[in-house]
Amino acid sequence: MSNHTRTNTTRADGHCCEEYAAMAVSRRGLLGGAAALAGATTMVGGAVVTASPARAVSASSVLVVLSLRGAADGLSLVVPYGDPVYEAARPRTKIPAGALLATDGFFGLHPAMADLLPKWQEGKVAAVHATGLPVANRSHFAAMEEMEDADPGSRERVGWLNRLVSGTPGSSPLQGFSAGTSTIPTSLVGPAPTMSAGRVDDVELPGSDDDGRRQKSLRIMWGREKTTLGRGMRSTFEAISAFGPAQAAADNRSAYPGSGVGQALATAAQIIRGDVGVEVITVDQGDWDMHTDMGGPDGGWMHDNARDLAQAIAAFLGDLGTQESKVTLVTLSEFGRRVVENDSGGTDHGYGNVMFVAGAGVRGGYHGRWPGLVNSYDADLTVTTDYRQVLADIVSRRFNASVAKVFPGLKWQSTGVML
Repeated sequence: MSNHTRTNTTRADGHCCEEYAAMAVSRRGLLGGAAALAGATTMVGGAVVTASPARAVSASSVLVVLSLRGAADGLSLVVPYGDPVYEAARPRTKIPAGALLATDGFFGLHPAMADLLPKWQEGKVAAVHATGLPVANRSHFAAMEEMEDADPGSRERVGWLNRLVSGTPGSSPLQGFSAGTSTIPTSLVGPAPTMSAGRVDDVELPGSDDDGRRQKSLRIMWGREKTTLGRGMRSTFEAISAFGPAQAAADNRSAYPGSGVGQALATAAQIIRGDVGVEVITVDQGDWDMHTDMGGPDGGWMHDNARDLAQAIAAFLGDLGTQESKVTLVTLSEFGRRVVENDSGGTDHGYGNVMFVAGAGVRGGYHGRWPGLVNSYDADLTVTTDYRQVLADIVSRRFNASVAKVFPGLKWQSTGVML
């Protein structure tokens, strides 16, 4: 059960004692994955495939959802230097206005995000500030689960990305893919088949031989099996076959940061360039729970994470080749941080945050309704834009999907972030 008033303490290393904060999946994702493994899910080397007999059609649009796990500080990533409270509230961790990038008189990007600046100047990157859940939730696990379900009050175990792919043509597990992990996140859990793998090379039949006799024998063995496992095996064979073009695509991971998010986005780009029918891909970047020692504009924890994020996204956007016009990327984080820094040179769990949207169909620049900051110990950045409104703009404009189906109960009002 979600606990909206949970108190979170901090370990000596600055991370929450809520140990699952650093995990790349939510509790529901883990339970959903376990239930699927008992039913219609098949392990394929280092990959997981949920069962479906059909293949995907070539995707006209692709959405990459990059989750910043641990609650990123949006006030450091996109600094509201024009708000007079900002500098007063953060005497040690503030980013001086003169160090910021892409300033517009009020907002500016963290200086460590320089690698993203060319794409920003091309109008291919946007930031929507003061976004978040409809109601504040400071528990990492509960907030992740709520955000990835995107269906407040519902008891159904279906993520919003699963609802999205279930409404598009085709029913292949390749349509919904989690890259960089073998665990399917909550957002992809549901009746529509999905898939996950750490790397493209993980999608293989263990023990395969060069002449294909082993796979041929297994196909004969499972070809007429009517059980759930039989259906799962046939789905696995089809997924492996359909995934071939992605494995044949160039592996450009050397052009990315060697971090988890860099390598996961390299995998995502390789899959997209393979044009295997993928429509949504999830990727994670962790270690954003900075209760202590965030650092400043020239170095430290926040600087390093922001640089890694910007370098990875920039490399990804430059690695899409002929598929570039199809691909949109959006970042999410379960909640933001408090306005006022704490006594340990960090920030505690807050509410409002920033979302980045990049790539195809994006109206670049700064977006959102700024609520103003308050300089008090327990002050949050108020949420003025439900995060689902940003996602609804993307799924409507890029996929022509039903907002009512993907985000039940949402009264959609466009944020203007998409063309």
